[in-house]
Amino acid sequence: MPKLAYLGPEGTFTEEALRILAPEAERLPSANVSAALDAARRGEADGAVVPLENSLEGAITTTLDELAWGEPLLITAELLLPVEFSLLARQDAVISRIKRVFTHPAAITQCRNFIARELPDAVVIAAPSTAAAAQEVALPGSPYDAAIAARIAGEHYGLVELAAKIGDRSDTVTRFVRVSRPGSMPEPTGSDRTSLVAFLTDDHPGALLEMLTEFSVRGVNLTRIESRPTGDGIGRYFFHFDFEGHVSDARVGEALSGLHRICEDVRFLGSYPRADGFFPQIKRGMADADFAEAEDWLTRIRTGRA
Repeated sequence: MPKLAYLGPEGTFTEEALRILAPEAERLPSANVSAALDAARRGEADGAVVPLENSLEGAITTTLDELAWGEPLLITAELLLPVEFSLLARQDAVISRIKRVFTHPAAITQCRNFIARELPDAVVIAAPSTAAAAQEVALPGSPYDAAIAARIAGEHYGLVELAAKIGDRSDTVTRFVRVSRPGSMPEPTGSDRTSLVAFLTDDHPGALLEMLTEFSVRGVNLTRIESRPTGDGIGRYFFHFDFEGHVSDARVGEALSGLHRICEDVRFLGSYPRADGFFPQIKRGMADADFAEAEDWLTRIRTGRA
């Protein structure tokens, strides 16, 4: 049975994601994203599950930076989890008597309309996490009447669900990834995603275009690009890329080789099945057979057999 670290405490959306990605795994809650990833790096866990991006809030920058700078880890799976918030309280609580609500700032933002409509007189206080908010509300003598958190948090801490699906939008999702120490990676499925980090050799006009060209000329479609500061001064950035395909695909391998030639460094973060199951349409001339035929043609020219 694998042991997987995750962003804790118990009752977080990350735990919910882990239960879906690896229902048989032993779960190791961690204080933050960095601690979860470090547990995987040190061998205290076989891997980790952490959030990568949210459809409303954008990228989880701590995760991006940890994957770029820390000891290498590989993404082996991803999950798109609908974010559904619940109003949780102790037994016998009623909404009309709730005056103090505890929850994470992101939940405050995403449940603003519900709070204004159903809890107009309540004071909302920011918590370190939604799960920590539920944990606090469950304590005897807690100064808070309710928490906004995932339903799973209520199950953990013995709270009742006064209202479900209270987010302002029903289509909000968070993308989670499972990572492990470098080793064998998932086999290609035809519906895959590859992630990497690229560092510029130097800052010059067209530097980003040069990197993007390595993808476009080979028909590789980007699904995400994020710039992050290197810490070496204002205007110095590195780039996170997600794109369609598997590193074993010829077009993807050629693109990575091209980036390796022009960048100061490229950190490969893994190739893994896409959570949405989308199969990209490969452009004419970009299939593996096309690259193999072109290589054979070039070999014949170089050996005088053309």
